[in-house]
Parts: sequence; structure tokens; C-alpha cells
Amino acid sequence: MTILRIAKYLFLFVVAIALVLMALANRETVVIEMVPEAFVGWFGVQYAIALPLFVVILSAVMVGVLVGFVWEWLREHRHRSDAKIHKRAAQSLEREVKTLKGGTGQDAKDEILALVDGTGPAR
Repeated sequence: MTILRIAKYLFLFVVAIALVLMALANRETVVIEMVPEAFVGWFGVQYAIALPLFVVILSAVMVGVLVGFVWEWLREHRHRSDAKIHKRAAQSLEREVKTLKGGTGQDAKDEILALVDGTGPAR
């Protein structure tokens, strides 16, 4: 095993232990209400759910990470599309070079060198 792989597994182990300890320390039940009690009369609906505190904390962290990933993916869309355009252009140029070289895949001699060697067309 490489040092980086060992470090990765050690880091994941430490994070897992920290999450288990946090879950054990925060087992109390909390009530999550969707509408504050002062506004229940306006909406006419009061939705509440009782969950352990560690579930609320871990859910909030997971939602935050997912929002961050989506935000970053959307932000980098321009870079991905530019890279795709440049890749297509490079492939097109490679095909053109291959066609101009005769499609043999071997390097063709330069025209000037061919003229100097006397193997080129006489003008």
C-alpha cells in the first residue's frame, strides 16, 4: 500500500469515529417544525417531526455538501464546454494533418528538403 492510500484510510477512519462519537453524544430528540407557531393561524397547517439531533446535523451537512457540488458543477460548465470545443478543434486539425500527409501515418518530407535533395517536383 502506498502512503497516500494509508493516509486516506486513516483519515476516513478518524472521520467515521468522529461521526459515531457525535451521534452518540447527540441522541436527544428534537422537534423540527416547518412553520413557526406564530404563523400557524395564517397557514392553517403545522407540520412537525421529531428526530434525533444527530440525524438533523448529519442531514444538514449532507445537504450542504450536495448544494456545494451542484453549485460547483454549474459554475464549471463554461470550462467544460470550452474544453469540448477545443478537443473537437484539435481532432479536426489532426485529421486534416493526416489527410495532408497522405494518410500513411508516416512523416512526409518537407517540400523544401525535397527540393534540395532533388527528389521533389521540378519547377
